[in-house]
Amino acid sequence: MRILFTADPEIPVPPQHYGGVQRLVDSIARGMKEKGHRVGLVAHRGSTTPVDAFYPWPGRDSQSRWDTLRNTWTLTQAVRAFQPDLIHSFSRLWYLMPMMARPLAKIMTYGRDPSTRTVQWSAQLAGQSLMFTGCSQHISRTGSAAGGTWRTVYNFVELETFTFQPQVAPDAPLVFLSRIERIKGAHTAIAAALRTGRRLIIAGNRVESESGQAYWREEIAPYLGKNGIEYVGPVNDAQKNLLLGTAAAMIVPIEWEEPFGIVFTEALACGTPVISTPRGAVPEIVRQGVDGFIAADLEALCDAIGNLPRLNRADCRQRVESCFTAQTINDQYEQLYHAQIAVTAAHSAPPTPHDLTASDL
Repeated sequence: MRILFTADPEIPVPPQHYGGVQRLVDSIARGMKEKGHRVGLVAHRGSTTPVDAFYPWPGRDSQSRWDTLRNTWTLTQAVRAFQPDLIHSFSRLWYLMPMMARPLAKIMTYGRDPSTRTVQWSAQLAGQSLMFTGCSQHISRTGSAAGGTWRTVYNFVELETFTFQPQVAPDAPLVFLSRIERIKGAHTAIAAALRTGRRLIIAGNRVESESGQAYWREEIAPYLGKNGIEYVGPVNDAQKNLLLGTAAAMIVPIEWEEPFGIVFTEALACGTPVISTPRGAVPEIVRQGVDGFIAADLEALCDAIGNLPRLNRADCRQRVESCFTAQTINDQYEQLYHAQIAVTAAHSAPPTPHDLTASDL
């Protein structure tokens, strides 16, 4: 097969720090090359994934109308040059609009809540040539209400990147690892750590918007450097592996409908239990009382921290090995690619004489 991947233009593929979707695109593209397929990529001009053909986006802002027009044209030119059997888009659905009605197999993957109107239009224009995938059942349920054909293919973690740690020190800290913004719940993690007397290491990118700066200034910064609360900034893969592997648990008490949360599987890959809230796809990843705890409020979060010794870190690693490995997900995508190409071809082929009826003549 000739497969053309697209990723949002803001972050290179793979990313240096934050950028879970770009990390996925890098891994899937490399996995397909290892399977013997020809791979093209349309992404940020700083991308370094080894592919057979690379086409950089001219625009760097997914929300800019001008950049959207330029990027849509770039993708059209990339398709003309690469001649893919299938396009797998992890970027804006709008970039595919000029090709919607063409008999070219297309898969659009959503790692966030889809736009109902855009999905409706696209499903009507593309018909059977377009399949949608959601990174969780939560996303697929949301999207399928708008129409189209949907499948769930989970996000994944590359096991070789993360070292399983069967034991940690008795005084091992809790770790919060995510963007430092209210919906990720760093303030709640601080409150739970303070109430239970546990050390907490906070890692992740600060959000530089006005609201993000206010959140940092008012609800995070006042607690740093005392009572065992520490901020270490963004972390790369090696630092993340060490940080998660030496933690008693990763606590990210989200306050939004998280589409998936790759960092949850990264923690589990290290053998580190996850503590979070029953929002979004969390219940699809964390088995309550087996490889973590799902807690609805601060009191329940504190109870979860107290019950961490009941968990077996090997169960956490096993969860990822069974459900969320790159090999497992790449195999699922390869099967979908073949199926989608076949469906597209079947629905775009002209009718044979045997298929014609009087009304067709």
